[in-house]
Amino acid sequence: MSVAGLRRAARESVSGLPRQFWWLWTSTLVNRLGAFVATFMALYLTLDRGYSASYAGLVVALHGLGGVVSSLGAGVMTDRLGRRPTMLIAQTSTAVSVAVLGFMVHPVAIATVAFFVGMASNASRPAVQAMMADIVRPEDRVRAFSLNYWAINLGFAVSSAGAGFVAEYSYLAGFLGEAAMTLFCAVVVFMKVPESRPDKPVVSGRAADDGADEVRLPTVLRDGRFMSVVGLSFVIALIFQQGYVGLPVAMGADGFSSSDFGTAVAVNGVLIVVLQIPVTRFIQHRDPRRLLIVSSLLAGYGFGLTAFAGSVAVYALTICVWTVAEIVNAPIQSSLVVRLSPARGRGRYQGMYTMSWSAAALIAPLMSGLVIDRFGAQWLWSACAVLGTGAALGYWLLMRNLPGEDVAAPEGGSRVAESGAAVASGAAVASGADAAADADAAAGPAVERAG
Repeated sequence: MSVAGLRRAARESVSGLPRQFWWLWTSTLVNRLGAFVATFMALYLTLDRGYSASYAGLVVALHGLGGVVSSLGAGVMTDRLGRRPTMLIAQTSTAVSVAVLGFMVHPVAIATVAFFVGMASNASRPAVQAMMADIVRPEDRVRAFSLNYWAINLGFAVSSAGAGFVAEYSYLAGFLGEAAMTLFCAVVVFMKVPESRPDKPVVSGRAADDGADEVRLPTVLRDGRFMSVVGLSFVIALIFQQGYVGLPVAMGADGFSSSDFGTAVAVNGVLIVVLQIPVTRFIQHRDPRRLLIVSSLLAGYGFGLTAFAGSVAVYALTICVWTVAEIVNAPIQSSLVVRLSPARGRGRYQGMYTMSWSAAALIAPLMSGLVIDRFGAQWLWSACAVLGTGAALGYWLLMRNLPGEDVAAPEGGSRVAESGAAVASGAAVASGADAAADADAAAGPAVERAG
């Protein structure tokens, strides 16, 4: 393809999305660029503070547990208070708690604040996902979720390298830097992102009473099809998490160094940054059932092939296989969650979905450690292949007679729907065009690590 053709393809990948989406996208990118705690917590505790590896593991687990606890609460807040207030509360709380964590010295204080950091940093995700579903047309949602996922991994790839240099100078600077960038995200949301929660339906000439049409958590739990998606999401997340918990342990046991692991796993981030947008153009109008089945098999057997790896090159090859699965699965599964979520209950539904990834991030280290210690790494990779096959079968059963995608503009009388439709029709406003151009430029030059 010519250079002009590549530029046209990139422009088509980012065009037609509402202005509010790009401000959310920018907030996501900045937030991930500032990621420090989740990446360097274990090194900070062991190298800088001198604590044991077991204590560092406990703190990291508490950070993950905070994310599990906050998922459902944040979903309820998203539906009750609104998307924008939830994001503002979550991002401001994250900035404050991360800054405080950098000054903590006592082990109990560090563990306690890390738990609250996990709660706060995870709380904005249901609101962000719900707002994207509110403001983006149904036919553009796969593309929008894919672009957001791309921003997550681009930010993570850049921050991992940059934060490493910052950590050599001062870990405290890393904590304060993350706090500052998270606070900047809150300012962006406050200044540029209007509320998108669907308006209350009108009953007999007046708005319905609060809670009259509200989707409650028991409603979500009784939604069999959706809870099946949550369960399958948990299985897929367990598989993907092995790239960051099981794989380094297995490579270390085989005599490879930490730099060998870093070289191999870097393939994941590079492929996502390079391939996410073009792959999304290829898959966005294809059968989601086939895509979810294929991605599940690729994930399972991609990790399964690790059992035969004996060199860094072969390890990198297996990472290529499951990275393709990750690129395909993430936007399609996010779009499926939106399809199964009522507009007035998107926060709770997204909270439950987010919890599946947070729970997997908490359980995956226990799973990999137990299997490797008792049976060996070969059994772990075989288990991944079995889980991938089971997930593929589950998606095949689940997606039969799936309700059709809605074709209207964003539901529920969203206050930003009209502006989104206007941009999508081709009459792009200046800031929307500028944001698209910025994303186009970024496309030229890893999975959200915590679920």
